[in-house]
Amino acid sequence: MVLKNAKLELDRILNGIQDNESSIEDLAQILELSEQPKRIEGYDISHIQGSDPVASQVVFIDGIPSKQDYRKYKIKDPNVFVGHSDDFASIYEVILRRFKKWSRFKKSGGDFSILNDKTNSKLDNELLSDWPDLIMIDGGKGQLNAAIKALKELNLEEEVTICSLAKKNEEIFIPGFKKSLDTDENQKGVLLLRRVRDEAHRFALSFHRDKRSKRMNRSQLSQISGLGPSRIRELLEHFKSIDAIRIASKEDLSKVKGLGKNSVNDIYKYFNEL
Repeated sequence: MVLKNAKLELDRILNGIQDNESSIEDLAQILELSEQPKRIEGYDISHIQGSDPVASQVVFIDGIPSKQDYRKYKIKDPNVFVGHSDDFASIYEVILRRFKKWSRFKKSGGDFSILNDKTNSKLDNELLSDWPDLIMIDGGKGQLNAAIKALKELNLEEEVTICSLAKKNEEIFIPGFKKSLDTDENQKGVLLLRRVRDEAHRFALSFHRDKRSKRMNRSQLSQISGLGPSRIRELLEHFKSIDAIRIASKEDLSKVKGLGKNSVNDIYKYFNEL
């Protein structure tokens, strides 16, 4: 029974590897790439009508999520705020921030040809090992153009291979073409991009919810008399959530570093006399 289960698991793993390989090969054919993309990065924006805007960067290596390489971005553009969202500006900002070091690398005379050789020993101990073979933007032609605008500003438009995936009809857009590529939404290469897109969306949404929750917690605590930003931060670090603070006893509250008797009474009274 053990041997049978082990064989079934091995077959499952081998089939998964073969499926990933064929998906990557198909994607390379769709995009007419000279080499199969080993490292694919996906980007997505998340917000609610401009509030708490964030972005995600997910990484797939050999068709498999590499979660230790994921990154989160808080959108800093002052023109993106509550009631005014701008996904194009957000994508532009994220790509600009992500590839700024590569612009410096190019200006300093860096050789991009060595980046395509993943076995190159020169990359082992350098930050340059995170160069993507392909980046995918969640969205249509507009989102793609925003990313290209950032790459042009960095003088990297000829170095980076980029595409976007529009969710409505699972259409793939690439630079230089007004129309989407002629693809089947269920072919293996497209399905791989969809997995990258869906993971980028999931990761961005998770970060957005976390950021929004923290903001709302701080907003509620700021209504309590005498609680400044530092005390609010200490409370949340100690209890981890607003719900834990809500049910805390005075004795529990008094254990928070720097929280005096009056503050303890004010917090307890606020949540127990609402």
